[in-house]
Amino acid sequence: MFRGRSKHTLDDKGRLAIPARFREVLDRKGDLCLMVTSRDNCLWAFTRDDWQTLEEKAANLPLFDKAGIAFLRGFISSAVECHVKSGRITIPPSLREDAGLKKEVVLAGQLKKFEIWDRARWEEEFERVKDAFPEASPSLLELRI
Repeated sequence: MFRGRSKHTLDDKGRLAIPARFREVLDRKGDLCLMVTSRDNCLWAFTRDDWQTLEEKAANLPLFDKAGIAFLRGFISSAVECHVKSGRITIPPSLREDAGLKKEVVLAGQLKKFEIWDRARWEEEFERVKDAFPEASPSLLELRI
């Protein structure tokens, strides 16, 4: 599972260091490749196994469902395989542009995925969710331990 967050720097070629704790997740799965796509002003990075599960579910969406079409066009069509080489991935220019990534970025673990944010956008988003954290959301109430 991807946990925690960290600050990183993108170089001019779009190369991004992946934290050791995230690489360990990939090592355990035996696959040093991430599937990266654009969503909600950031990038989402999945292991190939988790991405395959998502694709299998998406392949069963109704053919003429407008929401399904929008999901496939916006989310699935943006996906790119990014191989981890020397502890880094290269994010293509199209995805960097979609997420507004500049030089300073934040990687935020989300358990089955992690997000890649432009640092300024992340700071705004983190302040927003900190203040808006739902205390009684029905789905969160199910997390009782």
